[in-house]
Amino acid sequence: MANILVVDDELGIRDLLFEILNDEGHNVELAENAAEARAARQRARPDLVLLDIWMPDTDGVTLLKEWSAAGLLSMPVVMMSGHATIDTAVDATRIGAFAFLEKPITLQKLLKAVEQGLARESARRAAASVVPPASSFAAVVTTVGDTSLVPAAPIMPAADLGPQSTQSFDLDRPLRDARDGFEKAYFEFHLAMENGSMTRVAEKTGLERTHLYRKLKQLGVDLSRGRRSAV
Repeated sequence: MANILVVDDELGIRDLLFEILNDEGHNVELAENAAEARAARQRARPDLVLLDIWMPDTDGVTLLKEWSAAGLLSMPVVMMSGHATIDTAVDATRIGAFAFLEKPITLQKLLKAVEQGLARESARRAAASVVPPASSFAAVVTTVGDTSLVPAAPIMPAADLGPQSTQSFDLDRPLRDARDGFEKAYFEFHLAMENGSMTRVAEKTGLERTHLYRKLKQLGVDLSRGRRSAV
């Protein structure tokens, strides 16, 4: 789960991005202009920012420059616009923007940009926190000849196999019950694979989200079962 700041003066776009990203398990804060974005950035550094270019008070590129000059551009910023030129996108990238999304933004491009931005941020944090590693081998004292230190074999953690695609079903029952059992296992598997994201499950299974919600409730699927836990 990440903290994402969405900055856009259009209410419809803010609401849509909030719904999608919240459904992905992220904490989302909304700002309709540069002033609210500054206040949000001052309160806490988000893990990623989605920043509209054309806004009434201060445009997104100007705000990006402001953050960069003040040393506050320490998180990935994805610029968004439906009217910007290629030169504007290049300028934003030179200033420090991570990516540029052209409106109307497709679900696939949005999720890909967010995923890549958060992955880069995680890698940056990991690199910043690297310390000289201590030996992962336990030292064992032996008394064969001279006393010496012999490294013991490392203890390997148990592998997490994750959700399994192979299921077993009781076929000695009515067709309707057997079909419902299969469908329930099918959707539970995909919910687990997609960390509880209804958006991704709908995309994977080819169902509209409203139809998917209705189907899961009908089958008695626990919608919170696959939801990712907070880090």
